Amino acid sequence: MKNLTIPFLLVLFATALNAADKPNILVIYTDDQGYGDVSCLNPDSKFQTPALDRLAAEGMTFTDGHSGDTVCTPSRYMLLTGRYSWRTRLKSGVFGAETPCLIEGDRMTLASLTKQHGYDTAMIGKWHLGMDFYGERGSRDWSQPVQDMPLDKGFEYFFGIPASLNYGILAWFEGRHAPVPPTLFTAKKPNQIAISDYRIMPPYDGPPAKFSQPNVIGTFKGPIEVAPDFLDSECLTRFTDETLDWLKKRDSEKPFFVYLPYTSPHKPVIPIDQFRGKSGAGAYGDFMMETDWHIGRILDYLDENNLADNTLVYFSSDNGPENTWPKRNELYNHASNGIYREGKRSIYEGGHRVPYFVRWPAKVAAGSEWNKPVTQGDLLATVADILETELPANAGEDSVSLLPALTGNMDKQISLPVIHHGSNGRFAIRSDDWKLVMESRAKKDKRELYHLGKDPSEEKNVIDAHPDIVTELLAELTRITSSGRTTPGDASPNDTDWWRNLHWMEPWEN
Repeated sequence: MKNLTIPFLLVLFATALNAADKPNILVIYTDDQGYGDVSCLNPDSKFQTPALDRLAAEGMTFTDGHSGDTVCTPSRYMLLTGRYSWRTRLKSGVFGAETPCLIEGDRMTLASLTKQHGYDTAMIGKWHLGMDFYGERGSRDWSQPVQDMPLDKGFEYFFGIPASLNYGILAWFEGRHAPVPPTLFTAKKPNQIAISDYRIMPPYDGPPAKFSQPNVIGTFKGPIEVAPDFLDSECLTRFTDETLDWLKKRDSEKPFFVYLPYTSPHKPVIPIDQFRGKSGAGAYGDFMMETDWHIGRILDYLDENNLADNTLVYFSSDNGPENTWPKRNELYNHASNGIYREGKRSIYEGGHRVPYFVRWPAKVAAGSEWNKPVTQGDLLATVADILETELPANAGEDSVSLLPALTGNMDKQISLPVIHHGSNGRFAIRSDDWKLVMESRAKKDKRELYHLGKDPSEEKNVIDAHPDIVTELLAELTRITSSGRTTPGDASPNDTDWWRNLHWMEPWEN
């Protein structure tokens, strides 16, 4: 019996050591925050973001970091799976609240990967990847559990909302149920303090006489399902409070993975009273200041509980700023897109170049930078590298580990081409300083080439002067698109056959 006990204790001891070595991982994700909406990235910013500035000062800034798309759903897919969303059935736009989840059951996610390695996993915030609710609008059975949602994708705990506030089914879901279900209905109400904005706030109504049906991606026109206790301005506070509460109650013997996707500064722009009028950029600037304050609350908790040193904090935004940015620039001289061209939905840099910070004091040098293009999808391979495990062939096909850069081994950091994708389905490819923007069939936009090292604002199309670069980039775009992966390895088929936005390719090439 003694001979059995000693090895068993040694295994327990080794397991405890391994758990202690693994970093906690906290992913904070904002919604529609532009590159210029962080004060350390924008010297002319009309508001300060001390918490985000602190992440940059105490960690690594990726100055050329990109979201997986230029709108919500596809970027969230890539962040969690390390795979471009245009490889799935979603070829443009976003989902509504109610539709089959874009992440299929056997697809590895950041949550399932870390859970396999002994992590406690939690998601608190906005999901926007599809959920399955029992019944139809007007005839729901809210006693039935929600299916095909975060708890089915590797998360052990979920508190949050299904999608953006304008898509409905708004309630404070915890696990598979909402303690106060969305049994009432509402429509957007005017928001008097922000540019071209709306509110989701009482009074709410009973069911209408007639309902429209959702379209193929789960969006619809008509009344929004809402819970009696739901109020749009409470999202940031609720999500932060719930995160802190979960951190306090978690199993402290295990490392944690927390995904915290905020709803700001996406519309509705509704800063709480203590931030009203505090910025020089109207309600939007106030809202960003509130967002930063909540992030600071999380960072303070890590400090106070001696968790900061071995917690990897990853911060980014799902796309560039909403199209209110030109008016905000005009009224307040604040450029949410920084020096970059356009904003949300656009294939140009302002649509997908976003704030991107990683702080991990135990491993990452304070104030460091990486200036080559990376994507949010790279987080999956990075975490796998940290955990010293290889991704399976059918996971993270577009994910490149950033661990060498993070730990100062710059000469070992691999840089592969990056594919950009506009919300209308338009493609671009980036390799080193070159960016080839493909024409769009819908609007008949012309093919364009930019050298971002010399022209980061994409003002001078030099396609006629560099036909060899165009040929090279087009071949790479075709290879990455048709093979189903960016990284080396066997082909991994896309989820669909050829689609019309691949107009430069023959159907047999996909």
